[in-house]
Amino acid sequence: MAIGSNYGAFMEKFVLQPHSSSHDLPLSGLTFAVKDIFDVAGYVTGFGNPDWARTHPASESTAPAVSAILRGGATCNGKTVMDEMAYSINGENKHYGTPINPCAPDRVPGGSSSGSAVVVGGDLADFSLGTDTGGSVRVPASYCGIFGFRPSHGVISTSGVIPMAQSFDTVGWFARNPAILNRAGRVLLQLSDMSPVGPTQLIIADDCFQLSSIPSNRVKQVLVDSVEKLFGGHVIKHANLGDVVKDKVPSLNCFLDKGNAGQEYNIPSLVALSSAMRLLQRYEFKNNHGEWVSTVRPDLGPGIAERVWEAVRTTDENVYVCQSVKTELRVALTDLLGDFGVLAIPTVPGAPPKLQTDPTTLETFRARAFSLLSIAGVSGFCQVSIPLGLHDELPVSVSLLAKHGSDGFLLNLVETLYDTLKEQVGNLGLLTRL
Repeated sequence: MAIGSNYGAFMEKFVLQPHSSSHDLPLSGLTFAVKDIFDVAGYVTGFGNPDWARTHPASESTAPAVSAILRGGATCNGKTVMDEMAYSINGENKHYGTPINPCAPDRVPGGSSSGSAVVVGGDLADFSLGTDTGGSVRVPASYCGIFGFRPSHGVISTSGVIPMAQSFDTVGWFARNPAILNRAGRVLLQLSDMSPVGPTQLIIADDCFQLSSIPSNRVKQVLVDSVEKLFGGHVIKHANLGDVVKDKVPSLNCFLDKGNAGQEYNIPSLVALSSAMRLLQRYEFKNNHGEWVSTVRPDLGPGIAERVWEAVRTTDENVYVCQSVKTELRVALTDLLGDFGVLAIPTVPGAPPKLQTDPTTLETFRARAFSLLSIAGVSGFCQVSIPLGLHDELPVSVSLLAKHGSDGFLLNLVETLYDTLKEQVGNLGLLTRL
């Protein structure tokens, strides 16, 4: 396939100049790309599917998030490929091709913001915009070895962005380094500069790290050593997040699997949390797009077709309980972390899967992934995925979460921490080749 040097990441290349050519704007001189879920005036928003593009007119206005970045001084260089209707974390698209993972070409790039992650990983833009409902920024960031930020729910306008499930939809972004991640974030979040604040505590969710196939010394220990070096050992705490959720989120009871959860290690309360999240996601997706799907009967790729039709057939049973789960979890995690506490978990349960892996063999991996991804999804907390180099020649990452509304604190912390993290990964040079 003749991809050229674009890794198959772009739907359409074009140039949108910044609103002002002033050189003292925060994003002057930087380029960015946008996922094909954002409205850009004069272009059809394709939503990853040709039947959608065919049945929708060109946008009349540009999404506020995109306009904010243009006002901040950056130049847009195009729209990127995404998974159909944003309903996958894999990154494969049967219509437009799967963007090539620059970090691991035989592996999926992650989705649904696949092209946006690949343009950053492949050095085709300085940063990019994606969306994250169930994990669509965090997962491709991890798989492509770059930074990905899912902001606190509701703090960045999703106007002019095709909705997936409004209870969880966020505008996220990718960058190769923490300084640009922070600069883009401050523009999107409309934050003034603030001095970095050290974390009062870093809570390692030990049970969550057991869900990962990456050796814990390669991820957890790198983080612990870095935080101890910068902020002191007294900051490090340990917790079993599953126990916290089980004790403090009683509304999850109706989602707990009462049967035998199988032999694979899992965390029952987090499996229940992801069940609640996915139920509400299906219900809201149906309200947004069920009529269009039923009328147009779009041609959808494997895995996605099944999920979309399952959503279209969903009922409102237990949907109202999901709102209680959201409220209880946010309170529980706010109590756990406090103002400047941070929670550490793996972003995903292991290395990116190989291209065209049979979806059924990925079921355990997907279930574990959503156990991890639903923590920020349901609480509305902000989360950043931080690349930690390669293990067995594949990208690995760690995620930090902070309470709702502390996005600026988390962005600053990543920038403060990253050089030390890189140093610690370098010290483990031997391990990366084991």
